Parts: sequence; structure tokens; C-alpha cells
Amino acid sequence: MKTTLEELQAFAAVVDAGSITAAADQLGQTVSGISRALTRLERKLDTTLLSRTTRRLQLTEEGEVFLGRTRAILASLDDAEEQMAARRARPAGRLRVNAASPFMLHAVVPLVGDFLAAYPQIQLELDTDDLNIDLLERRTDVAIRIGALRDSTLHARTLGTSQVRLLASPDYLARRGKPRQVDDLAGHTLLGFTQPESLNRWPLRCGQGDGWTAVPHIAASSGETLRQLALGGDGIACLSDFMSAEDRRQGRLVQVLARDTLESRQPINAVYYRNTQLASRIGCFLDFLQARLGAGAFG
Repeated sequence: MKTTLEELQAFAAVVDAGSITAAADQLGQTVSGISRALTRLERKLDTTLLSRTTRRLQLTEEGEVFLGRTRAILASLDDAEEQMAARRARPAGRLRVNAASPFMLHAVVPLVGDFLAAYPQIQLELDTDDLNIDLLERRTDVAIRIGALRDSTLHARTLGTSQVRLLASPDYLARRGKPRQVDDLAGHTLLGFTQPESLNRWPLRCGQGDGWTAVPHIAASSGETLRQLALGGDGIACLSDFMSAEDRRQGRLVQVLARDTLESRQPINAVYYRNTQLASRIGCFLDFLQARLGAGAFG
């Protein structure tokens, strides 16, 4: 059987306090509890640590040796607890964050400087992947996912939402004309996703009800690829505001079919394992993103 921390604490307290009764008062335990802890410890070690008389307790030679080791173990534990308390007060350590490349580039990277200025003892490790990953396999602390969540093994915190809308470059619209109604899209080059197919369900009000399924002429796995194609005048894309808001502000992309577009907001969630205690370095990162990516963050 292994020695327990409770037994070590009882042994050291008895030596320091001079009696089992005083040690019990010091540790807030019963006299019988301290006595049993000492008995178990000596049985496990198969040696006598304290010589007991009616008047006092005295360390044996073996007890003197074991006391030194006990004090070192308890001091090491105290030091570890102090370090953890310091990390909670001042988060530190490596933080591995995963997100789809468009979100990482347009939403996370612009905030990195401010975050590290506030938390200089955190080392960020940024990983991009356009498909959902296994957090454990990739040794990821937190992943940011756009859209509905399906993995029930993960704990999620909502960071914000982002509107999606149809966009094209002024150059494309000058060459091909601006669609006036949903049916006009049949005469245009559509830019869409290879997967999942649900991303090609555009938020348009049409005769078949709410939602219109686009059949892409050019398909890509990454939203950033579709954004670059749209900027290059290659077609109409349905993009989220987190990656396209600045393009609209600068006039590089303009919205089409605004009157026929339904309000469709994609949820932005940070996920981590449910059985993971939220470390301070993760918590401060999520708090920071939530404050910056709240309502109105993407215009």
C-alpha cells in the first residue's frame, strides 16, 4: 500500500506539535484520526517512527530519516500549490488554439498582439484546419468552430455570431450584371464549398421557401479560397461577415440580393473537453475573445 499525504501530514504535525492531541487541534481532526494515521504509516513502512511513552513522543532513528523526506515532500507540494495559485493570478504556459484558416486569419490574428500584451507569460500556438479535428489527438487546448455543434463530448462557450450574405466584386458585377432576383443566379458563376454541402444552402427567400441550394461552378474546401476568388472577380460567393466585413467597408466586395437575403447568423463557439478543468490560460483567452467578438464585432 502507498503512503498517503494525510499520513505524512499527521506524522509531521505530531513531531512539530509535540503530541497527538496538539496535532489533532492543529489539523482540525480528531485525536483518534491522527493516531490511526500514524499507525497505518508505521505499518506500511514496517518500522517504528515514534517511541511512545505516557509522557511524551520521541523520534526513533528511522523516524529522524523519514521526517527529513516527509518535510521535503510537503514543501514540494506547498511549492506546487503556490505555483498553481500564481498561474491563476497570472496565467502562463503554452496555449494551443485551433480554428479554420479564414477565422484564424481574419478574427484571431488581429487580436494576438493585444492578447499577448495583456498576458505576456502565455505562449500561443496557432493551428489551422478547415475540417473539425480531434482535440486530444492534436493536443489542442481549445478549438474555435463556426456553425452548429454536433460533438456532445465537448464543452462549448459561445463567443459571438456572424451574419452570412451573398457577395461579389464590383468588377464581376460590371462584367456580368447585378442579379435583381433569385432566379437571376442561374445566369451567374457561383462559388461554393466542396463540403459540407449544407454551406451551399444560401439564406435566400425564394419560391421554394426559405433557403436556396447553390450548385457551385467553382468549389473549394476553404472559405478563404472562395473569398479570394470573389475578390478576383470570378463569381458570387456566400461568405460570413467575420472574413468579409472589411472587404465590404472598403468596397472590394458588395452585397447582392440584399432584399431577398434572410438574416442568417452562424454561431461562433470555442470548444474543449467536458472533463477538462478550465485552466486559467484557457479561461483568460476565452474571456478575451468573447469580449472582442461579441455583438457588432464584424459590422
